[in-house]
Amino acid sequence: MKTILRTTALALVGSLLFNSIVRGQGNNATYMGGSTKDRDFPGAKTKVDGILRTGDSSALKFEFKLKKEIKTYAIPYDRIIDIEYGQKAGRRVGAAIATAVLLAPVGLFLLFSKKRKHYVTIGYRDAEEKEQVAVFELDKNDIRMTLSIIETRSGKKIEYQDEEAKKSGRGN
Repeated sequence: MKTILRTTALALVGSLLFNSIVRGQGNNATYMGGSTKDRDFPGAKTKVDGILRTGDSSALKFEFKLKKEIKTYAIPYDRIIDIEYGQKAGRRVGAAIATAVLLAPVGLFLLFSKKRKHYVTIGYRDAEEKEQVAVFELDKNDIRMTLSIIETRSGKKIEYQDEEAKKSGRGN
């Protein structure tokens, strides 16, 4: 029994490591908008889902699919002017209603819980020296690592919108 458990644990750890290596230090992200949306994301809807890659030491890269073609939006780290991190909290009303229908009182507790959306706003200069901005939404499990990498590679300190964002972004 111990051998099976140990083998299963090793397989799980191995697959997680392989997955992170294959992803190339990338995290699921959503481009929420910015000053170059029409130029860099032509024909895109209000937001664009993709992968934010931090593995390249020279640029932050956002890979996305647009009209069946994979494209890359890159922000060179040395062109970053500022980085801001903030959160938006909302109630889990939809989940609470669904759970309340199925499990009655348990669903009401979901109304008291909050879901937080995590946003990173990056100001940078483009090739023509014009100031631009890009806003990304990241998963809560990826935010700390991503912020640390962007801060280290750009040499810019992160500005936190409030104390709650500071706690979440730094892990304090």
